Amino acid sequence: MKRNLFLKIFFSYLVIILCGFAVLNFLIKDEIRRIMTDKIESELRTDAELIDLGAARSMSGQLQQMARISGSRVTLVDAAGRVFADSEKDAAALENHLNRPEIQEARLKGKGRSVRFSRSLGVEMLYVAVPIGSGSAIAGYVRLARPLHDVQRLIDQVYRSIFLTIVMVSVIALGIALFISYRLAWPIRMMERFTERLRRGEMPGSILLRTSDETKKLADNINYLVAELQDKIRLANEEKSKLMTALTSINEGVLILNNAERIEFVSPSLAGLLAGQYGDVAGKTLMEAFRNLELQKAFQHFRQSRETVAGEITLGDADPVIMRVSISEIHGYPGEEKSMIVFHDVTRLKKLERIRTDFVANVTHEIRTPLTAIIGYLETLQTGALAHPQDARRFVDIMLKQAQRLDRLVEDLLVISQIELGEMRFRFEEVALADVVAGVVSLMEARAAAKRLHIDNRLPGDLPPLRGDRDRLSQVFVNVLDNAVKFTPDGGRVTIDAEVSSDQVTVTIADTGTGIPREDIARLGERFYRVDKTRSRELGGTGLGLSIVKHLLHAHGGKMEIESQSGRGTKVSLFFPRQTV
Repeated sequence: MKRNLFLKIFFSYLVIILCGFAVLNFLIKDEIRRIMTDKIESELRTDAELIDLGAARSMSGQLQQMARISGSRVTLVDAAGRVFADSEKDAAALENHLNRPEIQEARLKGKGRSVRFSRSLGVEMLYVAVPIGSGSAIAGYVRLARPLHDVQRLIDQVYRSIFLTIVMVSVIALGIALFISYRLAWPIRMMERFTERLRRGEMPGSILLRTSDETKKLADNINYLVAELQDKIRLANEEKSKLMTALTSINEGVLILNNAERIEFVSPSLAGLLAGQYGDVAGKTLMEAFRNLELQKAFQHFRQSRETVAGEITLGDADPVIMRVSISEIHGYPGEEKSMIVFHDVTRLKKLERIRTDFVANVTHEIRTPLTAIIGYLETLQTGALAHPQDARRFVDIMLKQAQRLDRLVEDLLVISQIELGEMRFRFEEVALADVVAGVVSLMEARAAAKRLHIDNRLPGDLPPLRGDRDRLSQVFVNVLDNAVKFTPDGGRVTIDAEVSSDQVTVTIADTGTGIPREDIARLGERFYRVDKTRSRELGGTGLGLSIVKHLLHAHGGKMEIESQSGRGTKVSLFFPRQTV
């Protein structure tokens, strides 16, 4: 509150005081003039009546004395209006006075008065006239005149007294007005300061006033409202804290739009998910933030129906994520309704569902292929092929090969299942990696010799020992070397090398085989994934070898990386930590 309230109250009192004195001046000025004029008139009439009417002419020589005694101008006029004596002027020089108002009024009423400007004296005069004579006969008139500047002088004296009184009363009244204005403005100023601190977010306590009027009641009402407001703010903050805790802890992302369809809240989990591709989406519309037509259509449908809308959308281009969204309404005051969109990331679920579907399809296909061959050859033998021993032996060899392939598939599936379920038992011990690799190379030499392949084992004998499961590490190198020998053309080369650093040992197995297209490298290690499915089946592969390698390396705290190009061979790097537990 500004100080103009105090000034308004103060100047209101000041105006009231000035108006009161103005009205007093307007009413008293004419009344004083009237009273003083009547008083002078009464004095003049009394003096005129004291003159000996019968000896008026004989008294003309004493007019000066009479004028001095009465303090007025004395004029004697005969019945015809001629002036025969005057205390201030030569009677011969004066004009006939019969038509003067005061003379005519005295002739008619027995006394007369008139106020007018005297041309002979040059001042405003009060004239009083009485007739001279006996009985009904009028012999002449006695007229007394007094200048009214005496009245004005008296009025000025009275006004000086009134002015002094006004000044004194004004000072006292202004002091009283100042005090009353301050007393009226002070409680309001206190409340203004209190509410200003509230507006700045401070908690100033309560207003304490010692008054007993309406301002005290107003202050009590403000204190009550502030207390209620503080309770409601506290409850709102508690509810907000609970809501934020819930929104922060849940995995689902929550997004809230105001009634202008702009984003006003994004939960931390959703903000972290969107930050990489969309940045800060606060304050934007859905189309501005996500540029996703499916999401916009779902929101438009919700706006039209005002019913909960659910569906799946894909967000992002570089690294797409699949979201199950649910759009619902948040009820509030009319015109303040908001909308809430809940995002549930189902990318992993969809991926697992696809993997499961692919797994079932691949397992079914992998099992059906050897079973179909086995059943077909058995039916052939049953229908008479046993009578031809040479054909029968060839059929039995094929069935045995398919049965062995089926056995390898089942064995690999059991290994992966045991690893993923945590049921595989590992026997960790200090293992010399060079010995493990040498043992595996000796197993592969026969197959490599059949294809005229040269396996160049360059592992030094002084490689630092690792803690691991010897059998499982052998299985890792068997699968990797088997792929290298399998997919390297005749006359090629497979090179095994190692590199030691402070925290790990890296074994690389490089071949001069057909290589792998760059777009397929990322999927190597998935179950049943083959780059060349037809050739892999012809060579007896199950599509589970690299998946087993990846799981076994993970169990040992290591990892696998593959570098390859079509027609330029493949390099598989196996990383083993030096302190494997």
